[in-house]
Amino acid sequence: MTGEAGMEAKLAGQVDLAGFRSEVRQLLAHQVPPEEVQWQLEAPADLYIDAQSPQASRPRNVARAATAIVPASFTRLCEFVVLHRDPQRFSLLYRLLWRLVHEPGLRNDPVDGDMLQAQHMAHAVRRDIHKMKANLRLRAMRDPDGDELQAGCYEPAHHVVEAVAPWFAKRVPARRWAIFTPDRSVRCEEGRLLFGPGVPPSELPGHEGSQGEWLACYERVFAAHDRPAATPA
Repeated sequence: MTGEAGMEAKLAGQVDLAGFRSEVRQLLAHQVPPEEVQWQLEAPADLYIDAQSPQASRPRNVARAATAIVPASFTRLCEFVVLHRDPQRFSLLYRLLWRLVHEPGLRNDPVDGDMLQAQHMAHAVRRDIHKMKANLRLRAMRDPDGDELQAGCYEPAHHVVEAVAPWFAKRVPARRWAIFTPDRSVRCEEGRLLFGPGVPPSELPGHEGSQGEWLACYERVFAAHDRPAATPA
């Protein structure tokens, strides 16, 4: 957070739920009203994130100062709304959190505009996750070393790759697989997930793409992570 006349809350990427929770703890502690906060989404320092790494973990509480006031259902609502593509989603969620702290009756208002908007956004994300689970198809192939690889591409409506990848990790029997989308890519090796950069729609191989095109796409996305770092002279 910076500045007194207005606050900048910085998040690392489109789905930085951990960062959002950290920022709202500070904002609530300093009693900063929603209209004074500007949410800034910055590119993460590392394009590759190991899902098992400590930095990928998510704290459980939305805001320590508000745990006795904010219903658990709102915590779950946040987890879906942050995946929506609406650029104003973080402003909406902080405004709702602020109101839940200062307007306890809000939790019992079935027609509140902010809450209805957030619930509609969460529903859209849940529907998008369901469609990706139902419609994504993986193609079996062999890499140049003869090892099996299954790969597929998809264009979700929202930022759902990180949320849906663990589901595929449990259900895809292949030892190694990869999914490419315009926003993020993910691969799984022996049950371990690694998230990487997305692939522009024009460069996605598509269902009719050749095995060579799929392997080239895999190389473009993950080679930078797999290539050993140069040893200093």
